[in-house]
Amino acid sequence: MTTLSIIGNGNMGQAITAVAQRANTEVQVLGHSDGDVALTGDIVVLAVPHTAVGEIIETRADQLAGKVIVDLTNPVDFSTMDSLVIPADSSKAAEIAAAVPTAKVLKAFNTNFAGTLAEGTVGPLQTTALIAGDDADAKQSLTDVLTAGGLKVIDAGALVRARELEAIGFLQITLAAREQFGWSEGFGVIN
Repeated sequence: MTTLSIIGNGNMGQAITAVAQRANTEVQVLGHSDGDVALTGDIVVLAVPHTAVGEIIETRADQLAGKVIVDLTNPVDFSTMDSLVIPADSSKAAEIAAAVPTAKVLKAFNTNFAGTLAEGTVGPLQTTALIAGDDADAKQSLTDVLTAGGLKVIDAGALVRARELEAIGFLQITLAAREQFGWSEGFGVIN
């Protein structure tokens, strides 16, 4: 059975925990500063701001080696909230993959707000998680947890698609920040 370690106990960490619990998946939740606690999960979800990822990788590089790492960050320039801080030909997920080359990095959850994950719905629609990554088994392990937890999952392709997912996440954040829709709403997929 797949197990999760979630680093980050804020809104997103709590929402992903709720999904995993609906799936009867064992979850370890750690605060960002709990660097001395060993990771026990097969899948490690980085539910932290993008600015915290480097420190987590530096502190836990040996524990992250060989794991499935899920990056949910949107590398927004927090000083302006008006751009992404990653070069146009890259993504935060790609940076993580380069920093932990033995890990199987996935991009997921960055196009979802916490409320829609926790509830499992976006308005009348089932919440959809988009997942990008290069390892089919890693994607399937995460997909199994999420579908058992009541979400719809769409394979967004290879990890190189993380850049587009970050752009979608950024757009959604800017729309919510400009009060074009609420933080408990978001994009839905009809198929």
